[in-house]
Amino acid sequence: MTTSRPLRADAARNRALLLAAAADEFAEHGLGASVADIARRAGVGKGTVFRHFPTKDDLIAAIVLDRIQALAAIGERLLDSGDPGAALLEFLTAAAQQRQQRDLSFLQEAGDVRPEVGKARTAMFQTIDTLVDRAREYGVIRTDVTGTDVILLMCAPGYVANSLPDAAPDLWRRYLAIIFDGLRPEGAHPLPQPPPDLL
Repeated sequence: MTTSRPLRADAARNRALLLAAAADEFAEHGLGASVADIARRAGVGKGTVFRHFPTKDDLIAAIVLDRIQALAAIGERLLDSGDPGAALLEFLTAAAQQRQQRDLSFLQEAGDVRPEVGKARTAMFQTIDTLVDRAREYGVIRTDVTGTDVILLMCAPGYVANSLPDAAPDLWRRYLAIIFDGLRPEGAHPLPQPPPDLL
C-alpha cells in the first residue's frame, strides 16, 4: 500500500493558485472556461495545469472538493462551541459567504461524479446534522427542524440575493436572518410536511 506524499511548497502554491484562478474563470465564463485562460490567470504554463489536473473534470472536482472541505473544517471547529445556536448561525453565514464570493453551484453536478467529492459531502452533511442536533437539544432551534432542512436552506440567502439585478452586496444577510428566525422555536407552528431524506 502506498501513501501520497505531501506536495512540495512550490507545487502546493501552484495548486492553490490554479484552484483560485480556475474558480474565477468558471465563475465568469461557466464550464466553457479554457485551460489556457486558467493557466494564464494563475501565472503558470498549461503543462503545470495538466500535471496537477490531468483533465478539466479533475480540476472541476478539485474546486468542488476544496469548497466542501473548507466548509466542513468550519463546521468541525464549531462542534465544540459552548453556544450551539451561535455556532449554527456562524456556519450558515460562512456557507452563504462562500456562495456570495463565487457562485459555483453549477459545478457541483460535474464534481459529484467523483467518489471523493461524494464522500466529502456526506461527511460535511453529517457535521451539519450534528450542529443542528446540538442546537435542537439546547432549545435554540425548533424541535421539528432537521439537519436535512438546514442543508437545503444553506444556499437560499445567496440564491435570493443573486436573482435580483443590482442587489446590495450584503442583501443575502437579510434572508439569512429571516431563515434563522424561522429556525427558532418562538412562535413556531407545526410544519405541513416531513423533511426529505438526504442523509
